[in-house]
Amino acid sequence: MDNQKQNSSLVDNRFPWKHFVGYLLSVVLTLMALWITFSSGFSLSIIFAIIIVLAILQAVLQLLMFMHITERNSKIQTGTMLYAAFIAITIVAGSIWVMSAGHAAH
Repeated sequence: MDNQKQNSSLVDNRFPWKHFVGYLLSVVLTLMALWITFSSGFSLSIIFAIIIVLAILQAVLQLLMFMHITERNSKIQTGTMLYAAFIAITIVAGSIWVMSAGHAAH
């Protein structure tokens, strides 16, 4: 029993490299999106496409590195992920709808 406690305390005291790498990659993806938006000479449609791809990559990175979606039985919890995707899509679509409807009258 002491050996098991000792092994668990060693695991708890290690540096969180996975979180550190995830944080650095998140910062890099954010800086890439900022550079593309402010300093690139791309057209508006290309900028939107690149930012959407970077946003999807960052969402996947956040889920894998910080939200630990693969830790429980080494399977992604499908129901929870589908529900979260539904809520996210509903919020984004609703926000776009409200923002565009408000400007239609002006």
